[in-house]
Amino acid sequence: MNAVCIVLLFILGLALTVKGGDFFVDAAGWIAEVSGIPRFIVGATIVSFCTTLPELLVSLMAASEGSIGIAVGNAVGSVTANVGLIMALSLIFMPAVIRRKDYAFKLCMLAASILLLFLFSLSGELKISGAIVMLILFLVFMGENLISARRQLGKEAEGERPAKDRKTVLTNAAKFVLGAAGIVLGAQLMVDNGTALAELLGIPDAIIGATLVAVGTSLPELVTTLTAIAKKQSSLSIGNIVGANIIDLTVILPLCAVVSGKPLPVLAQNIRLDMPFCLALVLIAVVPTLITGKLKRAQGAILLAVYVVYVGLLVFSVA
Repeated sequence: MNAVCIVLLFILGLALTVKGGDFFVDAAGWIAEVSGIPRFIVGATIVSFCTTLPELLVSLMAASEGSIGIAVGNAVGSVTANVGLIMALSLIFMPAVIRRKDYAFKLCMLAASILLLFLFSLSGELKISGAIVMLILFLVFMGENLISARRQLGKEAEGERPAKDRKTVLTNAAKFVLGAAGIVLGAQLMVDNGTALAELLGIPDAIIGATLVAVGTSLPELVTTLTAIAKKQSSLSIGNIVGANIIDLTVILPLCAVVSGKPLPVLAQNIRLDMPFCLALVLIAVVPTLITGKLKRAQGAILLAVYVVYVGLLVFSVA
């Protein structure tokens, strides 16, 4: 297959993934809002799970096909892109004051997830025991969200709910199905052609997974964030980013280990560069926020600057 076909198929996969994610998020968001669940909980659970599907599918398919570099690089790279690029843009354009009691647990879970993943990977592989611990973290995260949702359900249940007429229900059902199909097909095209592109250019799988594929599969989060900025719904935006990152870290790689049926190899680049930068970005996002109760514009600028340095080092390591 020539280079033009590879690039065109990769772009087609990217387009299907993004549009599929867009449809899927719209439908899931509508379903969640109809139920009266608070926006931050919606963002941290339903929406974030839906926007994480591209990363999950890309990594699982890559792991099942033996492209471990893309699987690990995509999962960690997606978190890095979410925090260093998407969350950074959100804070630059829409700084916010938060209620620490609503965000503290989730922010601590995010920091704990990348820290534990980093520690579990120092041996050069993510063992099944480490994968199980990460999956338990995910269950704890989801359990806390369910408890919070039940506790807060009445507070937002009295607000306006989306329409539930026949046409609206059918439209959102169609978006749900078509969105899921687009994500699955797009993810497969991205894995196949991302791997082919890496081989054609002589670029390691890990670099492609941590940059091009990672940013591409993070586009649903970017779309959600830009929409939230336009509608001034910071709680939905930040909840989506935090929730998606926790799911990326506590579900994707552990499931990859389970799918492969053995410890998941972690490349030296992931340990020396990808995970340390990911941890640094998460701490920059989490620590000042927990201390001040604010998400500041300057914080976003620092996150973006660190992300640019990270991408620069990746490019330099290949050159």
